[in-house]
Amino acid sequence: MTTDTVHNPPLMPHLLIDGLNRYDDEPCLFLGDKVATYKDVRESTSQMVQALKSKGLGIGSRIAVISANRPEVLSNIAAMQLAGCSGTPLHPLGSLDDHAFVLEAAEIDALVYDASVFEQHAAALKEKVPGLKLMLAFGPTEVGEDYLALANTFSPQPLVAPDIQPDDVSSIMFTGGTTGKPKGVLSTYRSIAYMTQIQMAEWEFPDDLRMLIPTPLSHAAAAFFVPVLQKGGAFYVRQGFTPDSFFDAVEQHKITCTMLVPVMLYFLLDSPRAATADMSSMETLFYGASPMSPVRLKEGLEKWGQIFYQFFGQSEAPMVLTNMRKAEHDLSKPGRLSSCGRPSPWVHLALLDEDNNPVAQGEPGEICVRAPLVMKGYKDMPEQTAEAFSGGWMHTGDVGRLDDEGFLYIVDRTKDMIVTGGFNVFPREVEDVLATHEAVGQVAVVGVPDEQWGEAVKAVVVLKPGFESSDNLVTALQLLVKEGKGSVQSPKSIDFVAAIPLTAVGKPDKKAVRAQYWEDSERGVG
Repeated sequence: MTTDTVHNPPLMPHLLIDGLNRYDDEPCLFLGDKVATYKDVRESTSQMVQALKSKGLGIGSRIAVISANRPEVLSNIAAMQLAGCSGTPLHPLGSLDDHAFVLEAAEIDALVYDASVFEQHAAALKEKVPGLKLMLAFGPTEVGEDYLALANTFSPQPLVAPDIQPDDVSSIMFTGGTTGKPKGVLSTYRSIAYMTQIQMAEWEFPDDLRMLIPTPLSHAAAAFFVPVLQKGGAFYVRQGFTPDSFFDAVEQHKITCTMLVPVMLYFLLDSPRAATADMSSMETLFYGASPMSPVRLKEGLEKWGQIFYQFFGQSEAPMVLTNMRKAEHDLSKPGRLSSCGRPSPWVHLALLDEDNNPVAQGEPGEICVRAPLVMKGYKDMPEQTAEAFSGGWMHTGDVGRLDDEGFLYIVDRTKDMIVTGGFNVFPREVEDVLATHEAVGQVAVVGVPDEQWGEAVKAVVVLKPGFESSDNLVTALQLLVKEGKGSVQSPKSIDFVAAIPLTAVGKPDKKAVRAQYWEDSERGVG
């Protein structure tokens, strides 16, 4: 036995086994009229592990998954971990070209897909990606093999962890691609286990945990899988998200916990049901993945109370870099609602300048981190990996500042900064001012080409129901920013749109917003 083995921590497979073994007949997963107990999920996981191994998939194999929300997705997540396979989720709303790029870049061995929804898509991917060896379907299929029928040929066995090491790759997640081609983030078993430990230590989960998952199971559920299992909780999964289906589920099942991205919260707040729905059972509403408008957050707090819990991270260092606890969402300190919370005590976090030196107190700097949860690197991208790890820190690409109470405020993405007439403008600051106007539901601020200034500040606005665009409204919004931030930051133009484009993971897609204004320009922006 080596010293390294002696000091190895429990990893994701061990944590999953421990969680699934804790209970038998308690409900683990509700999806429509289907209820799966802990024993059901445990046994189906075992059968899927055996099915994967029978196809030659094991430690080091790479599997991509695309599926609508169905119970088998959860068992398959566990099965891939227990077989030692590396997982890559494909977002259900992604394009064929994007998915083909991911399959090739990650060198995927097998595609697991929901045949009832993605049969044709899977067939197109098989034709487009010649290196794809295996096609396994949740159900009958003509493209590949019925994964579920294969799994049912095996008898459930006790769950056993694979012989993996902390630094082995457990997943290859692709960045959203809002600033260029997606990069394959190599996450290790160590990084995911460490993230989960911080969640268990810091996050305010209800004791009676009934967790509503309105987002794709293949993405969101993986991050909440172990905490829910360890607390004996249950997942309540929706096939899609609408305000009505969300409120219906909360009322019907007395949901105590959920996780939403900000744009989902905006839809909930703007729904007529927001005034009548019974949200009294909801104890913790986790939110993150993109910046939340402090004005809309204030609306939520006034409507539903201090149930909000914010997390901040990115694919390269997921979810737990900072946390803003429920009690810290304090309406008597409205400025704090722009914050993403305090840095986690389990992570080294620093604000650095371009020379990797710490900035002065209160000054903005790039958010850089060190911790066991940091990625191994970008797949097949040594230069980008070296740049990300410059100076012995993981550079997030986000610019932030710390206040005198230790709360972190994200000023913006370094690549989203607008340079207009030699002045730097951070879109997030302009967006937060515009969001204070009663007519503004959602807003994205970008730089557009301008002969005089190089770039000009443009706001793209989605109005709340009941408001209409007008020249007077444009003038009022421009004046609001001029008074709040100064004339340099004030938008030179404002466009009113029905919706702001989103990335596959629900973030405002600044690249797509910018592209329409730069397509005829000689110079583009990343």
